[in-house]
Amino acid sequence: MSTLDDQRRTLLELSHDLGAPHRELAILGEGNTSVKLSDETFLVKASGSNLATLRDEDLVECRSAPLLALLDRAEISDDEIDQTLFQCRVDAQAKKPSVEALFHAWLLSLPQVNFVGHTHPVSVNSILCSPRAEDFAGQRIFPDEVVCCGPRSAFVPYSDPGLRLAQIIRERTGQFQESSGMLPRVILLQSHGLITLGSSAAAVRTAMFMAAKAAQIFVGAASLGGPVFLSPADIDRIAGRRDEHHRQRALGL
Repeated sequence: MSTLDDQRRTLLELSHDLGAPHRELAILGEGNTSVKLSDETFLVKASGSNLATLRDEDLVECRSAPLLALLDRAEISDDEIDQTLFQCRVDAQAKKPSVEALFHAWLLSLPQVNFVGHTHPVSVNSILCSPRAEDFAGQRIFPDEVVCCGPRSAFVPYSDPGLRLAQIIRERTGQFQESSGMLPRVILLQSHGLITLGSSAAAVRTAMFMAAKAAQIFVGAASLGGPVFLSPADIDRIAGRRDEHHRQRALGL
């Protein structure tokens, strides 16, 4: 059974992997990560801290309930959101959690979701800031993308970061579950970035890295007149293969 120290260490390792400069997933204070500690609390990156150099003191333990309650509010001021972010801290001396702790709190409340990662990759945003964003979300171009990122990704139209974004993520993720019968492994945020989620840090890492690779291939293929998408039958075949299920388990998916 994982201890709090184990969870902190795993979250720091994940953060450093996602923030490594050579991967071009996040720079400066971009992106954030989180881990579920219990049904009541989770750890999330502090606002403004750097994923690549994240330290233990940059992790904030938050209570989920106050943040989840905000998602049902139609109108709320930025000051009220800030106040709730400070009040949800278990340790009143801890740093302020990222405003995106709102969507982390909700995603971590979903079944079998223990880790969440969010980055702004150059490769992925090249597509998400273009007219081809929904093509990238709804289609697949090579087998490993299906294996690691799922048959398709959830797509979230651009929304103001903070409460409204968390509400739209909840809405679009719910629609994805209803239509596909499963949770997305990848959530694409138009003109913003992506979120990957799963039961382990490995699942978050695997989907994140493969989504970034898929974006590079998509852009390259588009420059040559493509991409050529896999057919629905091909996607279903790859998603249903027993050998691929074995590989998914080996990758922590």
